[in-house]
Amino acid sequence: MSDEGAALRTEPALRPSDGLLQRFRAVRRASEALAEPLSDEDRQVQSMPDASPTKWHLAHTSWFFETFLLIPHLDGYRPFDVGFGFLFNSYYESMGERHPRPARGLLTRPSSAQIQRFRAHVDAGMAKLLASRLSSRQRSLVVLGLAHEEQHQELILMDILNLFSLSPLKPAYAPDGAIPDPAEKAHTWLETAGGTTAIGADGGQFAFDNETPAHPALLRPFRIASRLVTNGEWLRFMADGGYRRAEFWHADGWALVKAEGWNAPLYWEDCGDTWRTLTLRGPVDVDPDAPVVHVSFYEAAAFAAWAGKRLPTEAEWEQAARAHGDRFEQVTGAVWQWTASAYGPYPGFAPAAGAVGEYNAKFMVGQMVLRGGACVTPAGHSRLTYRNFFYPHQRWMFAGLRLAEDASAPTAEQAFRDDVLAGLGAARKSLPAKWFYDARGSRLFEDICRQPEYYLMAQESALLGEAAAEIAQLLASGTTLVELGSGASLKTRILLDAAPQIAAYAPIDVSPTALAEASAAIAASYPKLAVTPVVGDFTQPNGIAAPDGAVSVFFPGSTIGNFAPDEAVALMTRVAAMIGDHGVFVVGVDLAKDAATLTAAYNDAAGVTAEFNLNLLARINRDLGADIDLGGFAHLAIWNPWESRVEMHLRAVRASAATVAGVEIAFIAGETIHTENSYKYTEGFFESLAARAGLAVKRRWTSPAPRFSIYVLKSM
Repeated sequence: MSDEGAALRTEPALRPSDGLLQRFRAVRRASEALAEPLSDEDRQVQSMPDASPTKWHLAHTSWFFETFLLIPHLDGYRPFDVGFGFLFNSYYESMGERHPRPARGLLTRPSSAQIQRFRAHVDAGMAKLLASRLSSRQRSLVVLGLAHEEQHQELILMDILNLFSLSPLKPAYAPDGAIPDPAEKAHTWLETAGGTTAIGADGGQFAFDNETPAHPALLRPFRIASRLVTNGEWLRFMADGGYRRAEFWHADGWALVKAEGWNAPLYWEDCGDTWRTLTLRGPVDVDPDAPVVHVSFYEAAAFAAWAGKRLPTEAEWEQAARAHGDRFEQVTGAVWQWTASAYGPYPGFAPAAGAVGEYNAKFMVGQMVLRGGACVTPAGHSRLTYRNFFYPHQRWMFAGLRLAEDASAPTAEQAFRDDVLAGLGAARKSLPAKWFYDARGSRLFEDICRQPEYYLMAQESALLGEAAAEIAQLLASGTTLVELGSGASLKTRILLDAAPQIAAYAPIDVSPTALAEASAAIAASYPKLAVTPVVGDFTQPNGIAAPDGAVSVFFPGSTIGNFAPDEAVALMTRVAAMIGDHGVFVVGVDLAKDAATLTAAYNDAAGVTAEFNLNLLARINRDLGADIDLGGFAHLAIWNPWESRVEMHLRAVRASAATVAGVEIAFIAGETIHTENSYKYTEGFFESLAARAGLAVKRRWTSPAPRFSIYVLKSM
């Protein structure tokens, strides 16, 4: 936060009856009340160069009133100590030399008692000044000084928490110290119209000069979260390797993650079975429903990338706060909110005249804007136009985030188009296997499962029937069963019949048609079961949303084998975060076996698997208006012993060309389009992948040859 802001707009002349003296006294008392729980030793120490001792804050805010109001404007006023100008000036070059900021904690003299006398001396002088008629310029300086002191009230709490974090005692500042509270309403996405909107302070109320002038901003339509990102959501980011995956991070942020060993927000501590955090009330368990706090811009941006979203710009934030009223929760009183906007001047900005105009303008580079207000921000201090700012690496302030996205974010149809064009345009053509499952593809897959060569369905169904009663004993009463890639939900019925304590069923699938049909059938067969289908891509980092309460995850069919080993670990890490300590992960795993059995399973005599594979090209023709020659491709399934996987391809039997979504694609005779992998595991290798994801084997059942396993995994 800026230590000072610069000057404000000129306000009308003040009469003694205007009540500014009462406000002055209230603000000054509030600063002293914040220092009251602290010992003299607490007030003295400086924890790092970015922070300042409480004693210094109390003196500096008094220096401001003495320097800018009392010395130039109160006849007969005598400075308390002429040396204090050097000790307690902050950044004002025009006011002379000053003590180095990193060495403020070395100022054992003046004592805390002498600082209190300094404050009393300044307060007495200000009482005399405020009893007189003030010019508009003088009134403006008083109001600025009060806002400036309120900024330092927040800094006192930020800095003391940082200081206490360095103590092995982890002391509490106060039993009722401020902490951010959870949102009151459920999360929603707020649609916000684009167009031209006015941003910034318009002169109707107090504002720092960096909030001016009001100006038009052109916005595209966007969606913004109704509430802040929570600790629970951050824990899922951590569990999914958020601090270990460079793809989410800005380069400078990733360098800090590695150099400083970041693995959680500042002040968090891993206590084995739970995370705890230091607050102004002392150490407490991390509340999963409270907003995450003490994260840097780099962390906020990385989380947004992981979630498939972005940070809002400051113009979007301000427009949304105006447009959505009470639906836009946690505007102030929780945490400051990072935006994607660099801190710079608004169009037409001019710094205020004189020394008080120094601070904001000369720091308008290299920092990022935060909006809103925090639980440690004095009541009434912030406003919708307020521009807080910090360097992107800083974490000790009370900073969190809310997410946004373009309203034109890709639909499923657009995502299909993008994946197809990217895959067919690559040097080695490929298509994601998830797009097999349109309505026809889903039906064809069910037909595949009935083919005699496809041993997986029969082996898993029989094994699941044997294990269902024991699995049911591991499911908590009232649990929600989440199924990944649910398809027709046929095997799910075996578990539902064995475990009547399952209260809800949440199937996830990318095919809306197949999902709707299967969900309706399940709901009809189990009328007491709450069925809440989710159209989505569970393969994406944000594709699995954890319901409330106890959750277990069902992933049959050996679909885990469609993921490369590192991808499987990433998926299982997300599952581990979802099931927590009280759920289980039930997963089917096909085991390595002879090549003849494996290739036969993917080359059935009836040609159903070939039809399933070729249907992907038919879907591209239908949904993207393409003209691929379907007769120009043949199904190919091979065993790759080096990767321990069956590979499915579509092989071009002749050269051809096609137009796909307006793009020309050439196919060379003999080249293939790689459509699917199906990894086959040894027990030891699969269990090592599960362990990397934080999952331990609770039970395992294995069928006779051709061997197939069902695992029940629990969080370690």
